[in-house]
Amino acid sequence: MRTKVEFESQGQNLAGSLETPDQAIRAYVLFAHCFTCGKDIAAASRISRFLVQYGFAVFRFDFTGLGNSDGDFANTNFSSNTEDLLAAARFLEQNYQAPELLIGHSLGGAAVLAMAAQLPKVRAVVTIAAPFEASHVLHNFNAHLETIETDGQAKVSLGAREFTVKKQFLDDLRNQTTDHIKHLNKALLVLHSPVDLTVDISDAEKIYKAAKHPKSFVSLDTADHLLTKAIDSEYVAQTISGWASRYIPIAKKSTRDLANGHVLVAELDHKFQQEIFTDHHHWFADEPTKMGGQNTGPDPYEHLLAALGACTAMTIRMYANLKKLPLEHVEVSLSHERNYLDDAGKSEDKDSKIEALIRKVQLIGPLSDAEKKRLLEIADRCPVHKTLHNNPHVVTTLVDDK
Repeated sequence: MRTKVEFESQGQNLAGSLETPDQAIRAYVLFAHCFTCGKDIAAASRISRFLVQYGFAVFRFDFTGLGNSDGDFANTNFSSNTEDLLAAARFLEQNYQAPELLIGHSLGGAAVLAMAAQLPKVRAVVTIAAPFEASHVLHNFNAHLETIETDGQAKVSLGAREFTVKKQFLDDLRNQTTDHIKHLNKALLVLHSPVDLTVDISDAEKIYKAAKHPKSFVSLDTADHLLTKAIDSEYVAQTISGWASRYIPIAKKSTRDLANGHVLVAELDHKFQQEIFTDHHHWFADEPTKMGGQNTGPDPYEHLLAALGACTAMTIRMYANLKKLPLEHVEVSLSHERNYLDDAGKSEDKDSKIEALIRKVQLIGPLSDAEKKRLLEIADRCPVHKTLHNNPHVVTTLVDDK
C-alpha cells in the first residue's frame, strides 16, 4: 500500500511516499535518493517495491527544492539535506515507528552516513554507489566553478534540468569531513558496481576501510550508477533483505490454534491496529492515518464490504459454472452509506434515513439479458447477503483472563 504524506523540515513542506506491506511490518526504512533526483526515480521506486515484498515499510521523500517538495534548491546544500533526513526520521517516529534501516543512493548514501549516528534506533545502514566524500559531486560543476566563485552563483545543467548553484553550496561540500564513518556504530552494507562511471568503486573501498565492524561489501557487477535495469534493483533489494536479517530479525509468523469457521482479533499497537486470525490465515485491520491509525490494513467497514463482495462473486461464479453460462469475469464494487432513503415504505418520510450497503455487479461475457438478470437474482442468495438480511443477533460474553 502506498500513502502520500507531507512533513515539515526547516520551514518547508516536503512531499513523501510511504509504502507498506500487507503483512506485519518487519521494520521501517528511510531511503535517501541520489543527487538532484526525486523520490520517484526508477531505482528508488523499484528497490522500495521489492523491499515491501520482504516485509519492510519504506519511506522516501523529495529533498527541499526537488520534486513535489517546497523550497528553492539554490538555497539548499549537503547539510540541509541531512537536516531533511533527520526531519523525515522524526516524522516516522512520531507518526508511525522510528526507522531501523537507512538506505542512501549516490550522494544520498553520503548523507545517511553523515546523520545515522544521530538516530539511536537505527540498527543498520546501506549505501548504494555512494561517494566517500560529499565533495565528490563538485565535478558536476567543473565548467562553472570559476563563475560560481566569482559571481556567487551560476546556472548548471544536471541531467535534463537546470539548477542554480550558489557558492554556499560549494563551501558546505568542502567543509564536510568523513570522520563520522568510523563513529557510525551501526552495521554497514556497502553496495557498488565496479563499472560505475559516476562514482568510482574506489570510493566504496574507502568507505569500507573507514567503517568499523560489522560491515559488508557486495559488488553489483554490471550495474550502472543509477541502477537503470530492474534486475539490478531487485538484486539490491534481495541483498539488503538477506543481509539485514542478521540485525533486524524477521518476525515469526503469528499463528493461533483455531477451529475452522472461528476468527480471533487481537490488538497490536493498543490503538487501532489489529491482527486477525483464522485456522489458516493471518491479516490486519487498521484505520487510515488521518484517523490516527497506521493504515496497515483495511478498516472494519472495508472488511464487511469485502466479505459481502467476495461471497457475491463466488456465488455468481458457482452458479454460472454449474449452468455453463458464458461468464468470463465478475467484479463487485461496494460502498457503505448512512443517508440512503428506503424506497420501500419510507420514501414519504423525508427525514427517514437508514444504512445501506451499495453493491454494483459487473458481469463480463456474451451473456443474454435473461442470463444477467438471473445471475443478479443469484447474487442475493450469497450466504453473507442472507446473514445480513436476517437481522443476526450479536451475542457477547466476557472471557475469563486467567
